[in-house]
Amino acid sequence: MWTISENKTWTYLEERFPWVQVMQEVPQDRIHHAEGNVAVHTQMVLRALEEDTAWQNLAALDRETLWAAALLHDVEKASTTVTEADGRITSKGHARKGAQTAGRILYRDTPTPFAIREAVCGLVRHHSLPLWLLEKRDPLKTLIQASLEVNTEWLAILARADVRGRIATDIPDLLYRVDCFEEFCKEHACWGATRPFASGEALLHYLEKEDAHADYVPFEQQQPKVVLMSGLPGAGKDTFIKKHYPDWPVVSLDGIRGQRNIVHGDKTGNGQAIQAAKELARQYLRKKQPFVWNATNITRQMRAQLISLFRDYKAHVTLVYLEVPYAQLTAQNRNREAAVPAAALDKLVNKLEVPARWEAQEVIYVTGQPAKTLS
Repeated sequence: MWTISENKTWTYLEERFPWVQVMQEVPQDRIHHAEGNVAVHTQMVLRALEEDTAWQNLAALDRETLWAAALLHDVEKASTTVTEADGRITSKGHARKGAQTAGRILYRDTPTPFAIREAVCGLVRHHSLPLWLLEKRDPLKTLIQASLEVNTEWLAILARADVRGRIATDIPDLLYRVDCFEEFCKEHACWGATRPFASGEALLHYLEKEDAHADYVPFEQQQPKVVLMSGLPGAGKDTFIKKHYPDWPVVSLDGIRGQRNIVHGDKTGNGQAIQAAKELARQYLRKKQPFVWNATNITRQMRAQLISLFRDYKAHVTLVYLEVPYAQLTAQNRNREAAVPAAALDKLVNKLEVPARWEAQEVIYVTGQPAKTLS
């Protein structure tokens, strides 16, 4: 069974993981965390988790997944903690950044099966959501979108441990908020499950439209089909396209760069290549001709820009994410005709954001295990 560490003593964890060792140097605001620094808090959270009967009743691998998430949940307070002008200590954005760091750690440094890694990252990214969900502008939409990334039942277990693993005066109120989160999830069919939608188009319609109802099923006309590839250099995107879409035209950023002799790091040239690729895509979209967009597309921002372009033409977008283990990735990258320098590849690993289920009508994960399709 996978485990982040067989030895779970804090002394050993500090010796093994530099990111654990640094936690003792990160202060916290005394109003919300009178217990002390992040290391003290994290140890208290782990103890609270282990004492929770809900955690104890989980399967062994599920317990380990949650334990790893608890260990990592504040990993990026180290880089986001600041002392404000009024003396208060804040760590804005630590959950989002922490999820990205957790992904890198569990991909490159401590190889972890894809599904487990993404479960941990989802828990880290959303670990404070149960405390603040009902204060969001649209709590239901926020919850439904989050439920596509994280097991909400596990999230509540982690949130309760996070609350109990601190010294503060508002602990009863925070635990009440988690209870409300649980009831809200159950009321809207999101407790430990993803809320079902009639189709991928219905899901996107709900998330994109301000006043859309979750049960609304939009009429789907015949749409141009676009396959949007996503994956680090060397993950096997070209091979996948040749195998599964041999007759489809391919909009390839690497191909355009090669034609124009654009070298890695040439920002102006890369910008021109992207614009040329978008114009070629528009030509296919206007003709309703299926095509593949082949590039790394490792950030949500980049994918969102492209999917927005495709959906302007009412396209059906299939987002295909490819991943291989880090050691295999570096080997395959070295063997590519246009290999990415090792340092640049590691920068891309650090920026990687695995596609979420809600980004397109259909999302396919090809990770060395049987391909998983979500639509």
